Amino acid sequence: RPHRSDLYEDAPSACWPIIYSPEYNITFMGLEKLHPFDAGKWGKVINFLKEEKLIADDLIVQAREATDEDLLVVHTRRYLNKLKWSFVVATITEIPPVAFLPNFVVQRKVLKPLRTQTGGTIMAGKLAVDRGWAINVGGGFHHCSSDKGGGFCAYADITLAIKFLFERVQGVSKATIIDLDAHQGNGHERDFMDDHRVYIMDAYNRYIYPGDGFAKRAIKRKVELEWGTEDAEYLQKVHTHVEGALNELKPDIIVYNAGTDILDGDPLGGLAISPQGIVKRDEVVFKAARSRRIPILMVTSGGYQKRTARIIADSILNLHNLGLIDKELVTSGAENPKVEQMIRETAKDLTNLSLQ
Repeated sequence: RPHRSDLYEDAPSACWPIIYSPEYNITFMGLEKLHPFDAGKWGKVINFLKEEKLIADDLIVQAREATDEDLLVVHTRRYLNKLKWSFVVATITEIPPVAFLPNFVVQRKVLKPLRTQTGGTIMAGKLAVDRGWAINVGGGFHHCSSDKGGGFCAYADITLAIKFLFERVQGVSKATIIDLDAHQGNGHERDFMDDHRVYIMDAYNRYIYPGDGFAKRAIKRKVELEWGTEDAEYLQKVHTHVEGALNELKPDIIVYNAGTDILDGDPLGGLAISPQGIVKRDEVVFKAARSRRIPILMVTSGGYQKRTARIIADSILNLHNLGLIDKELVTSGAENPKVEQMIRETAKDLTNLSLQ
């Protein structure tokens, strides 16, 4: 039977199902600047949402750090022991000087933030089922699997969130991962390779890291993109394949990996999507989930430019303005008139399409 985890304690009902902790942000002696990653991005997203008066500190759910026992639900003891070597962490995070730091510093300054974000994703899984949606402002470490990290991902938070739900929440037995980060999500793909309960859709730049051919066998809906793909083509593909995926299998939970490294000019992503395109993409995914009344958990994943935090905040504000996310309990959708109206409009659009 599952171990007792603090991550599944009920969140205060007055809170938005938005999960964050100041512990998410990685800062030490400027070393974080050696990676293209904006290591304070998560805090900036929260500050923008506070400025817009969407949230306040006491209205968001405080993420808790995942313990070793939590992590062992997916990870091997051998892998967790490897993280006690600074050079291993330096390789995973792609910050070479980390190799020369004492491991207790690496644990506190690099791995603890990542463990707290991982705890946030696991917590968001239960919140999404309870409230209809949840957003972890961090997480989305989709290159990490049970026994191997890489690409800045040291813990397999997506796999963990899904396994926690399967083991602990009645009625959750099927999950769909919609991975729209610019990179292939080879971590969760390796973890769920032979698990028929998990349906994976992945849209990524086919020419960049990790190019994991073995992991690709786990993808049920593979959308391989060319260099410099722009808004119109991208949004059309996302719309078609998200609808297709959810029509093929209606899951009990959607895990949406909403990487913003698809943004035009991202040094690693190689795609050319505008800020408005990213906001629209998130809207497409949430509309598809809400119209089918499937709980959705969103994680923020990759995104390596200074303007990324503003775009994530704008997207969350847009979802709120459209009534796709709401502070009230909206699991059934019925008590949310905006969702009801949206379902009616979607039905009407579909009817018109079929009449044409």
